[in-house]
Amino acid sequence: MKNKSLEMVMLYDFYGATLTEKQSRFFDLYYNEDLSLSEIAENENITRQGVRDAILRAENILRDMEAKLGLYARYGSICDGLEKIAELAQEIKRVNSEKFLSGEIDDLAREITSLTLDLREGDVMFGVGE
Repeated sequence: MKNKSLEMVMLYDFYGATLTEKQSRFFDLYYNEDLSLSEIAENENITRQGVRDAILRAENILRDMEAKLGLYARYGSICDGLEKIAELAQEIKRVNSEKFLSGEIDDLAREITSLTLDLREGDVMFGVGE
C-alpha cells in the first residue's frame, strides 16, 4: 500500500464515522478491499464517475477533519514519543549493567519498556486497529 493510501486508511480509522454510509462503503471497498472504481460501480449499479466522486468527497471530509482536529498527527507524535521512551529505557538498562548493577534500576527500565510496548501494540489511547 502506498504511503498516501496508508494515510487515507489511517484517517478513515480516526474519522470514518463522519462519512455517510455510501461514502464509507465505497471508501472501504476501494482502499481496504482493493476493488477498482469500475468494480465498485458495477456492483453498486452506478457510474464509475459516481463512485469516484463519492470517494473524493470522503477523502476531502477525512482531510478536513484531520486539519481541524489533528488526531492522526497527534497519534503519530505519541507513537514516536513512545518509541523514544523505549529506546531510552534500553539505554538505561545498558548503562546500569555496565556501571551500577542495580536490580531496581533494571526492573524499572524493564517496566518502562513493557508499558511502552503495550501502548504501541494495543494503540490503547485511540482505539486504532480495533
